[in-house]
Amino acid sequence: MRIGELSKASGVTTPTIKYYLREGLLPKGEATGHNQAQYGDNHLRRLRLIRALVEVGGLSIAAAREVIAALDDPNLGTHKILGVAQKTGARSIAFCDEESRTAGLAEVRAMVDRLGWRVGRDNPAVLAAAEVVGALRQLGHHDIVDRLDDYARALEPVAEMDLAAVAAQGDDIDGMAETVVVGNVLGDELISALRHLAQTERSAEFFNFQPGSNP
Repeated sequence: MRIGELSKASGVTTPTIKYYLREGLLPKGEATGHNQAQYGDNHLRRLRLIRALVEVGGLSIAAAREVIAALDDPNLGTHKILGVAQKTGARSIAFCDEESRTAGLAEVRAMVDRLGWRVGRDNPAVLAAAEVVGALRQLGHHDIVDRLDDYARALEPVAEMDLAAVAAQGDDIDGMAETVVVGNVLGDELISALRHLAQTERSAEFFNFQPGSNP
């Protein structure tokens, strides 16, 4: 493909593609003449990944470059590569005070140990969960935190489905990373919406809701 064709196929404007080339996010095409180059399917896949990182994951160009550099590192195994991609979805939001945060961190780490999960103690998701647990304790919602293990176990089948979607990409590392980024960011929104729908259904059953209104 010429760069114009690549732009049409990817939905990324030609100036943006040239910008990605200059920034080192996209590999150069095969030179075919003065100021001319050919691009292939690998460039199309990489553009999809870049869009996922920048537009969906909200990464800066510099941060996206670091992720792509990790993907291109032949010394990293698939598990570590996917870990790099997963961190793009990490959000650092302060919900509680330092004392509650520290207590929440201890609770989350203890949960990870009880479940035997092979997760680093300073994994961004551990820190994010600790922030939420700390806030729940701080606000007096101990009943929710007391079910922390149950919530975690309920999400194990979801994680298995997520990884099945990643594995379906075969040996396409860019495709796998894109699936992780898009699946985590948009998947979180989907799971949240489905959770609300399920709550509405169970609430109607629990409180003997009668048809006639639209909650």
